[in-house]
Amino acid sequence: MAQIFQTVRMSDIQEYMERFAASFGVYDIRVPERLPNTRRALAMAEFAREYGKLNIFRDLAMQAHWKDGKDLESDRDLSELATRAGLNQDAALGAVSSPDYLHRVDALRAEAYDISITGIPTFIIGNQRVVGCQPYDLLADAARNGGASPKY
Repeated sequence: MAQIFQTVRMSDIQEYMERFAASFGVYDIRVPERLPNTRRALAMAEFAREYGKLNIFRDLAMQAHWKDGKDLESDRDLSELATRAGLNQDAALGAVSSPDYLHRVDALRAEAYDISITGIPTFIIGNQRVVGCQPYDLLADAARNGGASPKY
């Protein structure tokens, strides 16, 4: 499946992400100079899911990418993530090139494509989609428009 990206200057993305993170009080974000291909990291995440380690793996991968400046395409960095998540390093690294795990990633991507999900994260609230990292107020408005009521 071909991926189509708009032509965007990475400096514009970096500036936006730094401002967005700062609006939440996060000032130590490292915005990468390029968008990585995360297919192999997602295959490792599927491996982690099987062993009940998805949440810790995902948290570590997000920190590695956004805070530590790690490369989610690098076998060395993926091996380190696997170990830190409590996974068998060799088996987890094998998952990144396993046809079974890569097929799962591709199937999930195809499912998302079929329902018009174009970015991560995507929130589907009622009949409204909110794509990408968005301010809390925008998500709260979408929830209210979708029929949610405050619990406080």
